[in-house]
Parts: sequence; structure tokens; C-alpha cells
Amino acid sequence: MGPVKVVDLFSGAGGLSLGAARAGFEVSGAAELDSEAMSAHRINFPNALHMERDVSKLDGTALLAALGLRRGELAGLIGGPPCQGFSCIGKNHKDDPRNRLFIDFFRLVAESRPKFFLAENVPGILVGSGNERIRARALSHVEGRYTVLRPLMICASEYGVPTTRTRVFFIGYLRDELAPLHPEDFGPSVDVTAVCVRDALRGLPLKIRQEWQDEEDGWRVVRSYGSGPFACRTRGHVPRGVGDPRALARLRLESRASGCLGTVHSTLVAKRYSRVEPGTRDTISKSHRLELHGFCPTLRAGTGPERGRFQAVRPLHPTENRVITPREAARLQGFPDWFQFSPAKWHSFRQIGSSVSPILAERILGVIRGALGDT
Repeated sequence: MGPVKVVDLFSGAGGLSLGAARAGFEVSGAAELDSEAMSAHRINFPNALHMERDVSKLDGTALLAALGLRRGELAGLIGGPPCQGFSCIGKNHKDDPRNRLFIDFFRLVAESRPKFFLAENVPGILVGSGNERIRARALSHVEGRYTVLRPLMICASEYGVPTTRTRVFFIGYLRDELAPLHPEDFGPSVDVTAVCVRDALRGLPLKIRQEWQDEEDGWRVVRSYGSGPFACRTRGHVPRGVGDPRALARLRLESRASGCLGTVHSTLVAKRYSRVEPGTRDTISKSHRLELHGFCPTLRAGTGPERGRFQAVRPLHPTENRVITPREAARLQGFPDWFQFSPAKWHSFRQIGSSVSPILAERILGVIRGALGDT
């Protein structure tokens, strides 16, 4: 049996990619226009073909040729087309040009003919007549050829991820290639346990110095406690050919992980934060104080350079009077300590906030991998 290959479109740093690799797929290629996100993906998936380009300019035939594949040999096309135009939190502009990329994803499915596809987006894509037209146009590329499941609305906290992030998944497959799939197949595994903020952050440094600003400053001693699925995936479950050798070695030999970077808060701001109770927001910054025994709200990505580089509001640590670090954000999104993001805080928070939790992705793609059988 040869490798079961998938391509991750709009890959970002690689949350879906990691879930796919852990589910038993080979991540053969990734396409992403953001150069910082693509750099992070290259570090974590050194064996993949990286295409730093606009997905709307991609052609399915050329994509297969670049991978050395013929039509029918690609197992899956996965990805999370940009969601800002659909988001109920953001502007929700039905005419946002990024909405067209959702259609392009399905166009590429039709052109490359993978055995299955998986597209992730925000719940807002299911709301409104304008978005309904976009969905209909996108799915018209695969109608009659693929069995398309009804959209799956999934909350990450129900799958052992410490965040209430809720997303919609569009899944389809070729009838002759996969065993029948049903929406009910994608529920949480029977052994899943809830992971709260306290569990997720356990073992990360509590006291973060504001002067820890450079990349090397962020490499700090971390620990992972417990033996459950979350703890095990925090420190291990490294698929073959995945991971930055340097980061893996530093975690194994020194118990150090990157991203424990400080944020400079004035004395006045820190004092104001000290009055914010768990579960409430700071009245000025709107930063939400995390609750130790609760879940993290959806981490937001902020905007890119084309939209003014606005930084998303970062949650406050549950017990410290500061915003969370990139490594804390990564834990809350379900990433392992060896996974690498941009060394710059702004970029790393964008990459984490834009990502699909790899724990959730592993569960969903694991079901699909099982349906493929010994392909």
C-alpha cells in the first residue's frame, strides 16, 4: 500500500495538515499566499511541496502534475478558505472578494478529482441568501460526482480541545472509493474527556517577563502533565517526516518550547487587568479573562497587511495580569509544544487564530481515513 496523499489549500501554519498526518495521511502539498504562514508550514512539514501562491490562480491539472500524480491518485483535498467575509464576528460582507476562494476550493476539487474533500469555514457561511448562493455555486462543481454530506457544525470543546471554537465542515467523497459515510460518524470518540483552560496551560511558565521579546527569549522550559489524549498530543504523536528537528530536539533534550514571549503592559494597564474577574472583560481593551475551569473563547486572527494589520484582542491569563503568550494560545488551540509558528508575536497569533485545531482535524480525518480502507 502506497502513501495516501492529501493537499492542504489555504494551509496556514498547518493545523489541518497536522491532523491529517496524525490520521495516517501524507501531506504531499500545501498552498498558502501568506509568506509568514507558508514559512511556518515549511518548518513543520519539510517534505511537502509548498506553493506560495494565490489559490484562485491554481489549476487542478497543474497541481497534480507538480505532485507527480495523475487524476484519481490524490486521496484528498482539504483546506479552510478565508472566512472573514462570512464571519458573524467580523464585517460579514457578502461581496468580500475572499468569499470567491470558497468557490475556488470546489473548482479545484472538480479539476483534480480527489477521492474526498474537506472544507472548513465559519458558521456564518450557512446564514443569509447571499451566502446560500455562494454555497450553491461552490457545490455545483461537485454535484452528481461526489456524495456530499450535510454541513457538520462542530464545537472543538466537545472533542477534547479547550476552546469553544465552532466551525462548519463540508465533506464529500467518491462513492466507489470510500465506504459510506454519515454525519453521525464524525461525533467525538467514546473516550474523549473535556479539557479546561487549567489543564491546557498546566506546565507552561506562569511568570512571563515583559522583556522576553526576541525569539530565543521565548524558548522556555515547559512540562506536560497527565496521560490523557490531550497531554499525550501536547508532547508527542509526531508523524513520520513531520516537525522541525531542532524544535523536537530541544523539547526532548531540554524540555524547552518556543513562543513564551512577553507583552509590555504599562503599570496602569496591569492594574486595570488586575480588576478583571474570570469570565469578564476589560472595559477598554475588551480582553476576556480566561476561567481556569472553563473553555477558551474562539481565538481571533486579526487582519493581514491588506486590511490594516489590526491585532486581534488577546485573552487575559486566568491568574496573571497579562495577555496570553503565543505558546499558551497554541495549547488552547490544541497544538503540541514542538509545533512551530512565526517567531514574531503578531504573525504567530494570526497563524494560531486562523487554524483548525489539529486534535479536531485528526478525529474528523481519521474517520475518513478509515473509510478509505487499504487504498
